[in-house]
Amino acid sequence: MQRRDLLLMLIVAACGGAALPAWRRAKAAEFEVTKTDVEWRAALTPAQYQVLRHEATERPGSSPLLHEHRKGVFVCAGCELPLFRSETKFESGTGWPSFWRPMEGAVGENVDRSLGMERTEVHCRRCGGHLGHVFKDGPPPTGLRYCMNGVALKFISEES
Repeated sequence: MQRRDLLLMLIVAACGGAALPAWRRAKAAEFEVTKTDVEWRAALTPAQYQVLRHEATERPGSSPLLHEHRKGVFVCAGCELPLFRSETKFESGTGWPSFWRPMEGAVGENVDRSLGMERTEVHCRRCGGHLGHVFKDGPPPTGLRYCMNGVALKFISEES
């Protein structure tokens, strides 16, 4: 763990969630699924809580969903909103589950200027949970790579 990550975790813990990104605090009332910080902690695993509620990133290669190839749907681990169909998943070689398109109306996006660069952050449109980032280096037909934290997702198989 880097010193920056440790400091951020300590600040978030000390502030009781007040250190959440300003866009998430300001828009919390706009999400269909809202919970208190205590309720989110009770509903999620520690890793899910850090990623979904505090924009942490799981270690590359650590998610079992990276190698999930069955037919089905990837849903938000926070509210179970369907986010990605398995047909849009591809092997990006990055160490995180990657998709070339989310389901219609499933995700929201925000500019992320952390880490000294500008990226596009992707969140669940229903609960605001941080999912990952989208990049313009994906395969056809969209040319996009939705690079998602596997811990922010659950997989529901459509196979019998």
